[in-house]
Amino acid sequence: MKKGILGVVLGAIPAIALMSSPVWADSTIYVGPADQPVVVQPAQPSVVVQPAPPVTVVQPSPPVTVTQPAPPVTVVQPTQPAPTVVMPPASTQVVVPAAPDTVLADDIKAHQVRATTIYANKIKAREVQGIIHQSKEVKVPSGKSDIKAPVVTASVIYADEISADSVIANEIFVRNLKRD
Repeated sequence: MKKGILGVVLGAIPAIALMSSPVWADSTIYVGPADQPVVVQPAQPSVVVQPAPPVTVVQPSPPVTVTQPAPPVTVVQPTQPAPTVVMPPASTQVVVPAAPDTVLADDIKAHQVRATTIYANKIKAREVQGIIHQSKEVKVPSGKSDIKAPVVTASVIYADEISADSVIANEIFVRNLKRD
């Protein structure tokens, strides 16, 4: 039995080789005894792989350099050297109009009140800057009046009441201080 299978296998190898050629593709080949036909079916159509289209690489062009010609140079030579004048820098001193030495008032209403020293019975202000000393009562000398102005500035201010957005002084002597 081994010899019969070996004979079939050895006889089938040349037949398979012949079938792979296009002449034998549609033929029926018998291998072995005539009573057992071996039918070889045609192979499936072969797959053909088409090559991909070639890749095109576009290289950027080098940058363009434009060179501008230099403007012409004009040299002016003076006939005589000019005299040199040196001006001292302007002073940065701020000139403030002279403030009165002392202001006496019953009521002062202003956006800003400035002084070296302020004596008042009552101050109403949003902002108060200076050293504050609480006192019992400030006696304002007679001959006082009311003052309404955007800014009140003096060396010393005596007032019964000051209403302002800001009160600025080195020393503030006040009985009643209220911050709005």
